[in-house]
Amino acid sequence: MATASDWVEGARLRTLPAALAPVLAGSAIAGHEGSFVPGRALLALVVALALQVGVNYANDYSDGVRGTDADRVGPMRLVGSGAASPRAVKAAAFASFGVAALAGLALVVVTAQWWLLAVGVACILAAWYYTGGRRPYGYAGLGEVFVFVFFGLVAVVGTTFVQTLTAPPASIAAGVFAGALASAVLVANNLRDRAGDEVAGKRTLAVRLGDQGTRMLYAGLIALGGVAVVAVAALTSWWLLLGLLGFALALAPLRAVLGGAQGRALIVALKWTGLAELAAAAGLALGAVIG
Repeated sequence: MATASDWVEGARLRTLPAALAPVLAGSAIAGHEGSFVPGRALLALVVALALQVGVNYANDYSDGVRGTDADRVGPMRLVGSGAASPRAVKAAAFASFGVAALAGLALVVVTAQWWLLAVGVACILAAWYYTGGRRPYGYAGLGEVFVFVFFGLVAVVGTTFVQTLTAPPASIAAGVFAGALASAVLVANNLRDRAGDEVAGKRTLAVRLGDQGTRMLYAGLIALGGVAVVAVAALTSWWLLLGLLGFALALAPLRAVLGGAQGRALIVALKWTGLAELAAAAGLALGAVIG
């Protein structure tokens, strides 16, 4: 039977790699540009972590009140299981968004780039309306697009920008890498929940593509992430090819997904895909230091 510790473990697997990886990747590019600023990188990490936590709570609340978590394969949800009230989970989501907003405001002040306020508002709105509101776009198969854009491109390029006040092409390539692997995590998650989501009327991309199409999408995203790392190295230093070492952690989940893994077996694939993203980002950072 699922417990609160299961919820914490599931949240940790979803949150830490997705928040740390883009900040590491963006800081690697800033370091290569000779403009690594630890304080600003730390603030960017707080923004990323708080947004990730907020998304987790927001999804828990919205899916719970809609009843789409009634028959769940993955880790428990607080609202769906009755472990916490919808009101409390909603409050936790908005508190997390508040922390992200404060850290983001601090970055706006220290960089004097006031237009970044609009980016921050867009991030919070996108996080809430993923599964919230009357027409959540996550229920229309657009969740992967959100993850690719906001936890890939925006997170990486934004981390680089607040340190260098530029957006070099390498930061965009690094954003593609982070976005591809973060999206692959979501694809594995939605592949696991595909049958239940279809019954609940949640038309995720996995539901729309079907079983085989979703598995091919996962493999394509892993491949795209690897190509993006090569592009980053070509634009900076070949030492950043050390990022490819992290993809060794993606081999086992790739075999599992392409081999037809189902249900709880995909939880392990989800975990190792996230760790592969984090390890690859660490490889980029190490390569930037050496190079």
